[in-house]
Amino acid sequence: FIWVGLGKHYVKNGRVEVCDRKGGVCRSQGLDGDKDFEGGVMRVKRLPDSGVSYPSPLLENPVYDKVHEYFVEEGDAVVVNTVINERDLVCREGETALVPKMFERAGPRDRVVFDADQVHAAIVSCGGVCPGINTIIKEITRALERQYHVKRISGVPKGYRGIYGEAPWMKLSYDDLAESHRLGGTLLGTSRGGFDLDRIVNNINKQGVNQLYIIGGDGTVRGAQAIADEVERRGMRVAVSHIPKTIDNDLVVIDKSFGFDTAVEEAQRAIYAANVEVKSFPNAVGIVKLMGRSSGFIAMNATLSSGCVDCCLIPESPFDLDKLLEFIREKISTQNHCLVVVAEGAGQDYVGEFVKLRDASGNRLLGDIGLFLSTKVKEYFEDVIQQEVTVKYIDPTYMVRAIPANASDNLYCTLLSHAAVHGVNAGFTAFMTGPVNGKQCYIPLSEVVGKRNAVDTRTKAYARLISSTGQPSF
Repeated sequence: FIWVGLGKHYVKNGRVEVCDRKGGVCRSQGLDGDKDFEGGVMRVKRLPDSGVSYPSPLLENPVYDKVHEYFVEEGDAVVVNTVINERDLVCREGETALVPKMFERAGPRDRVVFDADQVHAAIVSCGGVCPGINTIIKEITRALERQYHVKRISGVPKGYRGIYGEAPWMKLSYDDLAESHRLGGTLLGTSRGGFDLDRIVNNINKQGVNQLYIIGGDGTVRGAQAIADEVERRGMRVAVSHIPKTIDNDLVVIDKSFGFDTAVEEAQRAIYAANVEVKSFPNAVGIVKLMGRSSGFIAMNATLSSGCVDCCLIPESPFDLDKLLEFIREKISTQNHCLVVVAEGAGQDYVGEFVKLRDASGNRLLGDIGLFLSTKVKEYFEDVIQQEVTVKYIDPTYMVRAIPANASDNLYCTLLSHAAVHGVNAGFTAFMTGPVNGKQCYIPLSEVVGKRNAVDTRTKAYARLISSTGQPSF
């Protein structure tokens, strides 16, 4: 097997790289189909070369003395699509071979580009709260302090606006944060909006920050990209890393975002509570509204894991209200109850037209689909079919968001945080860290900005959902 091509390759109109065994040169050859193909390593930007680098402090750390192959070698990469037909991986003379899309593998390098005594690292959390933020803050601080000997670490209060605001920055140390992972929310505080690029970069420069760690979701990542571009334009030697935080799991490329597992676990508790309620009353309908503005991952996974839901509604799959109500009536007639899980962004055609406002992050405010369905179910049974019904409506949104991370997410947050610190100290910038096929990678922000992960209703995952609930196509 010969892997063709490291570096960035774009092959248009179905043309791929082909290896000629005579000398190992690559040439183009047509491939059936007209879909564009993108392959090779999607490389992350590096800070400008100052001509000076230092041996990694980890080389002298006794913890790592017995760890073999601890440092990542230049050129190590993780393949994005692990399901490829084997014939496309073999490069024989005159035959086509795919250049798989890859991301640079995350982890420590044996040389770093920062003198620890000259580092001022700043950490900021933006957007809504999510399980695991405090673990991220704690573990970034631990890696900087105990692995890279950084002495000046600041916590920025209240999101992007805190970078240039009047509130003083917090001095962070691992000893002070050791128990913080047991707390929900963010000890730094957060906010939506407040992004003022010039004021942010001006104060980064004034404060002497040369490492910036930004925790946030799809809106925050746009800001991180803008900051990285602006400090580069101004010739400032500032490394910018983004740690993906979105409880909806709607960031592209990575396997999942932190806090998602905890959210699904807590959402499942709400579903179990609703299930107890509807089974305790005659003609009972339970409606549980879960998070998911544009992506229904929490609703889908909580439904699958609970095993007691009759219908799951997500933004990616529109539904007809009349058909839904008829389905609920059938369930009531056959089993005396019905349990519906709905993502907050589902059914906005029915309620979203009445909401014209946007929040400080620019997101359109959603109509309350849970309350709407509760009202419509009650009206349908009492006014149309003239049957008494009990409706139980549960909205656990803020309970789910505000809890501490579970064991799985705490471990995941640790891996994300350490990978970010390793990358920044090796000189990477304008990148997001996250797992691709279970391996931590460095992902250029340009691969993420303006894109959103969503449930693909053509996949096996969605088929499993429909199979689990037994719901028809609405």
